[in-house]
Amino acid sequence: MRRIFCTALLSLGCWALESGAGETFYRGESATGTLILTNVHRPGQGLEPVVLHARTGPPAAARTAPIPPHELAELVRQAAAEHDLPEGLLHAVIQTESGYNPQALSPKGAAGLMQLMPATARELEVEDVWDPGQNLAGGARYLKQMMELFEGDLELGLAAYNAGPGRVSRAGGIPAIDETQRYVPLVMQRYLAWRGTD
Repeated sequence: MRRIFCTALLSLGCWALESGAGETFYRGESATGTLILTNVHRPGQGLEPVVLHARTGPPAAARTAPIPPHELAELVRQAAAEHDLPEGLLHAVIQTESGYNPQALSPKGAAGLMQLMPATARELEVEDVWDPGQNLAGGARYLKQMMELFEGDLELGLAAYNAGPGRVSRAGGIPAIDETQRYVPLVMQRYLAWRGTD
């Protein structure tokens, strides 16, 4: 009985994730040990409220095409000023991470303009990774954290942004990861090009 109910529970959970973003369900266990998941509030039964979030991809109404860099100029300027970063560096990271596409989603789950991973977005208190302003502000904050962690070394900061600070620390430099080995010089090249336009 428990196995059958768990299957039903998973099915209901999947349905909720598809159709009930933010909807509250109630979870508990009956006297016989059967798991309970319902969308009906039943006071006195000791059920815990659970909010199921469905936002696994960009909103359907969101813009699908890349945003021209000049349209992001003010958001970039604000984020750069707030975190004491060069505007050209943020442009270079955005260009490399997402090609200025606010709906970019990697196979690993990195999302938005600056390709924030879900856990990183939560740590940075980015509520909506698909919002260009929030994503950019969060990405700039994270990049600044990586720069400070590696004492202002731009290449190591970029490597940490791409591969994670743990891998950079363990490698004692840019880790031998193909993607990161390509990423750092590409961002640097684009950053130099942006500096030439200042």
